[in-house]
Amino acid sequence: MAEGQDISAWIALFIGLYALGAAVGELRSPGSWAAMLDGFETSEALRFLTGIVVLSLGATIYLVNPYDPADWLSILVTVIGGGMVVEGVVILGFGRPFLHIASSMMGAVNRVWALFSAALGLVLICVAMLRF
Repeated sequence: MAEGQDISAWIALFIGLYALGAAVGELRSPGSWAAMLDGFETSEALRFLTGIVVLSLGATIYLVNPYDPADWLSILVTVIGGGMVVEGVVILGFGRPFLHIASSMMGAVNRVWALFSAALGLVLICVAMLRF
């Protein structure tokens, strides 16, 4: 079981692993993120389930993370959890337009987003490992 002071680091580690894994998937199979967003745009059920999952995970991160104003990682993890809650609510309420905007933002620069995701994932993993 994680100690209270380690929870932010554990959450950062798992978010980093997620970001790195997603980036590797996109880099190995270019266009998979765009295809996924197209699927979200056309499927009401998939949008609903995605909104519920993102909202639930964000709320869990937000509530479980011990907020410490003196710890920048704790603040970052709390902001990420809160952002996920907002994203989940937006997907539930405005799914199609929101995902259309996300799809157009990705456009032809999927590789750039994937490299950014990989860099973010590696940074979060390193920060988390330095905390243990």
